[in-house]
Amino acid sequence: MRLKGIRSSRNVEDRRGRGMGRAAGGIGGVGVIAVLLIGYFTGIDVRPLLEGVQQSPSSNSEPRELTAAEEQAGEFAARVLATTETVWEKVYPEQVGEAYEPPVLVLFSGVTQSPCGGASGATGPFYCPADEKAYLDTEFFATLSQELGAQGDFASAYVIAHEVAHHVQNELGILGQVNSIRQQSSQEEGNALTVRLELQADCLSGVWARSVDGLLEPGDIEEAVNAARMIGDDTLQRRAGRTPQPHTFTHGTSEQRARWFTRGYETGDMGACDTFGTDRL
Repeated sequence: MRLKGIRSSRNVEDRRGRGMGRAAGGIGGVGVIAVLLIGYFTGIDVRPLLEGVQQSPSSNSEPRELTAAEEQAGEFAARVLATTETVWEKVYPEQVGEAYEPPVLVLFSGVTQSPCGGASGATGPFYCPADEKAYLDTEFFATLSQELGAQGDFASAYVIAHEVAHHVQNELGILGQVNSIRQQSSQEEGNALTVRLELQADCLSGVWARSVDGLLEPGDIEEAVNAARMIGDDTLQRRAGRTPQPHTFTHGTSEQRARWFTRGYETGDMGACDTFGTDRL
């Protein structure tokens, strides 16, 4: 992705290096993230895989200097976020008829707090509608590439765009509606609704990708599609040594995630992302 000359968003809250603490334990950094990420995306109980690992912050919580890699990751995230602002500030009013208010991206390292609960890098990126902020431990980029097989800068950009897409859903009122229904539903029914929510976010990520076409390099879309496949519920459950259990899916299969991202990219139409009005996911 060509980001040289792209501005850095001001809607970034960088909590890294502030002494918030890091996860401690017997599995090193990226390994802990990778194992718990599988549980985050699939609903699998991964505690047996983490026996003996302490997930509380370490006692060393003194402020520290960011590494060169962290600085680079932060700059990358800020520029990608800026592209989402440029896209949605144009597309949202054109297709929805209302102004778009961008979210804040919180960068953290190890652990942090949010109104949606405590967050750790092990839980993966997420969006909290309570404060309209997306949360990202920049070490996740390494996890995505090294542990999950989703290489390339556009794979990482897709992750940011996906979380921003959840904010778009929040702006549309979809998150609130789905949450209300889930509170009155069984776990299986709630999971099915969550799948539709996540696939819609994938599709909206595709709408963003189409709108930044001038910044794309050869192979970028393939990187995003591959990332979508690598974090499909069925693929992650197989990686965890389990037989895929569709009733536990919360994000959709690899095929579904890739297809809905592609649908958004090919159409550029938010209306084409209606995962709640179709019988075929």
